[in-house]
Amino acid sequence: MPPMNVDLHSHSIASDGLLPAMEVAARAKAGGVDVWALTDHDEVKALGEARSAAEAAGMQFVDGVEISVSWSPKAGNGGPKDTTIHVVGLQIDPANQVLLDGLRQIRSGRDERAERIAFDLDIAGIPGTLAGARKYAVNPELLSRSHFARYLVEVGKASSTHQAFHHFLTEGKPGYVAHQWATLPEAMHWISSAGGIAVVAHPGRYKLSQPQLNEFFAEFKDLGGGAIEVMTGSHTTTQYNHFADVSRCFGFMASRGSDYHGPGESRIEPGALPPLPADLKPVWHDWF
Repeated sequence: MPPMNVDLHSHSIASDGLLPAMEVAARAKAGGVDVWALTDHDEVKALGEARSAAEAAGMQFVDGVEISVSWSPKAGNGGPKDTTIHVVGLQIDPANQVLLDGLRQIRSGRDERAERIAFDLDIAGIPGTLAGARKYAVNPELLSRSHFARYLVEVGKASSTHQAFHHFLTEGKPGYVAHQWATLPEAMHWISSAGGIAVVAHPGRYKLSQPQLNEFFAEFKDLGGGAIEVMTGSHTTTQYNHFADVSRCFGFMASRGSDYHGPGESRIEPGALPPLPADLKPVWHDWF
């Protein structure tokens, strides 16, 4: 019997995805997914729609969220510069008040950051980006860099959202604005309060040295972290193997998720990732 096709990382228009939750569910079903999670950034408002769509399609559904965290390595390990790291919470209770209050706290800072991004882009000779980005943000509480990137493509400043990030929205570029997100202990508390399991999202994406990553993984584990994404649309084949080894070394469970944002903006369609290595314990090993 083949293993279940599990995809535990995806996004809808409630955060920075391109599609409504029901359409993401349809994509997952078309990709052969058996167990699907919606994990919008700092937001849970689309989970009810996602669950209904998943169940109608015959998929098992997992309530999830992706929380933005600011983390710094210790001074002796190259710190104290903040790095934004994403922690996914799976099997959460989306009605948990501790979680909801925490996510609201994170979202409250996004408007100020967006205004600063727009101001900097205006100085760089690209006016109107705040209004332009807002056209793409279906959820007015969650204006993200992805929405700015889509507008930059629209006005011809970039040929793709990837290029827009690379030229304008990452560190050292004219539209990059540092932001203080949740601390790691805060995010872990919110997830555990909601009965969830904490998973490090796409660990290969962070600009951290291996000693710094190891420091982060140790802190994450000490705070109750349970898993890391091994198979993700953000990883190369080499990184699949490397983070499988990290999972073994730290005793983490392994997760699998496309990080699907929509057509044209995602490397992997839902359900299309390779299976986890057979010796790793899947994060979903005791769910069903």
